[in-house]
Amino acid sequence: MLPMTNASAAGSRSATWRKPFRLLLKLALFLYAIVTLYPLFWLVISAFKSNQDFFNHPFGLPLEWQIENVTRAWELGDMGRAMFNSTLVTISSVVLTIVLGTLAAYAISRFQFKLSGAVKGLFLLGMLIPIHSTLVPLFIFMNKINMLDTYWSLILPYTAFELSIAIFLCIAYMASIPKEVEEAALIDGNGWWGVFGRIILPLCLPVIATVTIIAFLRFWNDFSFALVFINSQALKTLPLSLSLFSDGYGTDYALTMGAMLIAVIPTIVIYLIFQEQIMKGMVAGSVKG
Repeated sequence: MLPMTNASAAGSRSATWRKPFRLLLKLALFLYAIVTLYPLFWLVISAFKSNQDFFNHPFGLPLEWQIENVTRAWELGDMGRAMFNSTLVTISSVVLTIVLGTLAAYAISRFQFKLSGAVKGLFLLGMLIPIHSTLVPLFIFMNKINMLDTYWSLILPYTAFELSIAIFLCIAYMASIPKEVEEAALIDGNGWWGVFGRIILPLCLPVIATVTIIAFLRFWNDFSFALVFINSQALKTLPLSLSLFSDGYGTDYALTMGAMLIAVIPTIVIYLIFQEQIMKGMVAGSVKG
């Protein structure tokens, strides 16, 4: 029998510690998944408990499943109207953010002009502005132009504050697209708008999906802007409807959990739709060319 060489011995030792390391890594990821998903599981089971059951068995399964919690929350909170308002405001804001963000990112990342660095820095500076510090100035401004208590009072601020992160992500992603692709499209007779619409946008679907889910979650769950800028009951969004089940004297946790379950379903659906593109968008910009 031939003696074991140094390389084979090192490979054998490496294989012996890799197996337990991988096992520990999988166990850690499994535990992390449980910790991450448990709040959602807790919300689901809490949505079907009575108030007494909620306090007596906060972490256990319902002793009796109260299906009417969801239906009563839908009726009493006017959740149908609130969901329509949230959907309209969120989708409009997301579309505006994607259109303006991709156009700005394309101009900054693909064209060279004197103030390109300054323009890029100006957009990125928006990421440093505390959003809630602008509530009072925005309220005064919108009051003067009679925009309060309208859909636009939410759509425009949402879009403005989300543009910074959208442009930042799109610039980083577009920088990884070879310029030879554009040159070939121009030679084939496409104009700049054709290059952008037919070449760049399809290639940017992963980062667009990433921007979409980030913006959707922020717009859908926003409470402070809707609370300050919306007064009409007919225009209230889902977060405002959730506050109806709590007052200064107490909270109806059964109805609150039922309403929260209704509100969280669209976010889960959106994430499941875009999850593959989101993963691509997170790693695609790490490799050039």
